[in-house]
Amino acid sequence: MKKQLFTVLITALTIVFVVSCKDDDDVNTTQPTCFDGIQNGDETGVDCGGSSCQDCVTTTLSGDVFDNITLDASLEYELTGAYTIMDGASLTIPAGTVIKATGGTASYIAVAQGGQIFINGTSSSPVVLTSGSDNPAAADWGGLVVCGKAPTNVGSIATSEVADLTYGGNVSDDNSGSIRYLRLEYTGATFNSSKEFNGLSLFGVGSGTTVEYVQSFEGGDDGIEFFGGTVNGKYLVSTNSGDDSIDFADGWSGTGEYWYISGGAKAGIEGSNNGDNGDAAPVTNATLSNITVVGPVTEGALYYKEGGGNFTIDNFYIASSDKGVKVKDSDAEAAVRIENGDLVMTNVQFADNASGFVQTDYTGANQSFIEEGVASGAGNGAAAPNWTSGWTRGLSNSGVDTENLAGEISGAVTLDASIEYLLTSSFVVKDGGSLTIPAGTVIKATGGTASYIAVAQGGQIFVNGSDTEPVIMTSGSSSPAAADWGGLVVCGKAPTNVGSIATSEVADLTYGGNVSDDNSGSIRYLRLEYTGATFNSSKEFNGLSLFGVGSGTTVEYVQSFEGGDDGIEFFGGTVNGKYLVSTNSGDDSIDFADGWSGTGEYWYISGGAKAGIEGSNNGDNGDAAPVTNATLSNITVVGPVTEGALYFKEGGGNFTIDNFYTDGINLGVKVKSTDAEAAVRIEAGNLVMTNVEFANSATGFVITDYTGANQSFVTEGTTTGAGNGADVPDWATGWTRF
Repeated sequence: MKKQLFTVLITALTIVFVVSCKDDDDVNTTQPTCFDGIQNGDETGVDCGGSSCQDCVTTTLSGDVFDNITLDASLEYELTGAYTIMDGASLTIPAGTVIKATGGTASYIAVAQGGQIFINGTSSSPVVLTSGSDNPAAADWGGLVVCGKAPTNVGSIATSEVADLTYGGNVSDDNSGSIRYLRLEYTGATFNSSKEFNGLSLFGVGSGTTVEYVQSFEGGDDGIEFFGGTVNGKYLVSTNSGDDSIDFADGWSGTGEYWYISGGAKAGIEGSNNGDNGDAAPVTNATLSNITVVGPVTEGALYYKEGGGNFTIDNFYIASSDKGVKVKDSDAEAAVRIENGDLVMTNVQFADNASGFVQTDYTGANQSFIEEGVASGAGNGAAAPNWTSGWTRGLSNSGVDTENLAGEISGAVTLDASIEYLLTSSFVVKDGGSLTIPAGTVIKATGGTASYIAVAQGGQIFVNGSDTEPVIMTSGSSSPAAADWGGLVVCGKAPTNVGSIATSEVADLTYGGNVSDDNSGSIRYLRLEYTGATFNSSKEFNGLSLFGVGSGTTVEYVQSFEGGDDGIEFFGGTVNGKYLVSTNSGDDSIDFADGWSGTGEYWYISGGAKAGIEGSNNGDNGDAAPVTNATLSNITVVGPVTEGALYFKEGGGNFTIDNFYTDGINLGVKVKSTDAEAAVRIEAGNLVMTNVEFANSATGFVITDYTGANQSFVTEGTTTGAGNGADVPDWATGWTRF
């Protein structure tokens, strides 16, 4: 397993005590010297005890800065308290610099009026301001505060709600510096009982200031907030903020372009004029374009409040939200502006939104301020845009949160749901090893046939998805399609009828034995997409392949979606399968063979190319022992299918099937006329199907093409199948795709 880029950066900022090795007459007063422990009569500063100065450097940031300070990206800095850039001073932070806050609420960086900050990150080497805790969490420290001289509507001169600095004035083009490629992590510490830091707080900042490529990640309060001013914000990202994601108020007059917002607790964007006077001047005047908000959010993709302002918003993509626009009924000033046409939203796309979603809860006469259209949002709709790649965290294309999976493991490995994994080749859990995959983890296969996950005999896999956060194993292609990659293969020690020990047809692993209750782990709430790559000229992967897997293993809530071959297949073994879904498989939907002895409950099958269920005993010897022994109940097969809802073949086996609902199929049960062993079992009463309903059957439909004497093995009745007849059952909602 090779990690590509994985960064967990944690700590804080303070006065610069950068230790140097200069002679006394070259020493910058802000940079104390060090000496190497050798007494030669001219020692000053820190005793490094024989080490080089670089090795024993202590770099802490705190206090007030009155000079022009440039940090060194080769050093790691601690922010131990408030670090304030005063009027006339500047702080320059080069690409790749990491500052870790260790002082809690007391640690923040602030730029006073007249001061400047220059954050010179790049897409491959961002500047990172983060928590210094060993277990970082939202609200570990303050954040970055910048105060300028541009107009606001809270008075000609005001005091920032955090850091207690003056801001505001009449210098619209005021220049507080440049901030580019900055990542702020775990900010939002509580300042007092009513005030909290944001990731980036911009108080009266002027249009001469550059703010581009900034991310707030896991902040305790708002991600990024504009308090008046005229500064523009471009390429902004807010991820998992504890309050609103991006907020502007107090007469902000600026443009916002390319904002990508996901996981915020409250509003995606909160836009207001003034909390004390909704008509205060200058009125907030925001021009936004190319915006994505991915929920869930509790206060709307846009919360237009406290008088709102004059907003023009274009190309706005909203996904998984409870509502598009929220406006309080009691906000009279906001309502007047909406009626006057001061809120205009064009090319707004609502996608994958929650049950009960509404575009707006505004009840006034003007309901035309939202014009729907096809939007790309910040670039890729709901997906993270390309411009976020490499310098952000927590997004699907963020380089620091992508890790390769390949090779073999024999110890215990637990993945991290905040990281996107690239399956570049085979990844095999060997005997004695275990792989634990937490809810919400996404694994993208990029290696074609070479990419699959396999569990060898004695290994275990624990897929711990949930109904709201399934584990997803999918294609890494930008245009995914069936057969893009292999699939998931599990090999156990339970009996089969292909020999006491066999080799899996894909992955070349040993399986089978006599341990009926063998435990290969637990698989719950797993979605497998675009599997079924061709392994060789005669063998293909399935979505989930279970080779000799024992009854001690749990297999529940698994979907195969758009697989190139079978969706889910049992090759012998004794494992049970409950709550299984197979959608649009290129061959059979669910298949069992080779002496499988187990129960199947609640299977929902739709769109398979061939058989809904293919059940067989042994392709080389229809009478091989142990004979397949299947007990199935609560099954739905939605056609059309070309080889029957059930294909009883290659000796079949002993099948008891109850509550079987079919819809839109051409053949109920298929049995080859040349399959003598299958015919013997039907005549012996070993295939029993009760409460079978054939609904909306195709033209020319027949219950079975079996022509033997026993035609009573199918008993029709009214059934529910997997729960809702032909419709998707309730238990399959939320974690599946259709």
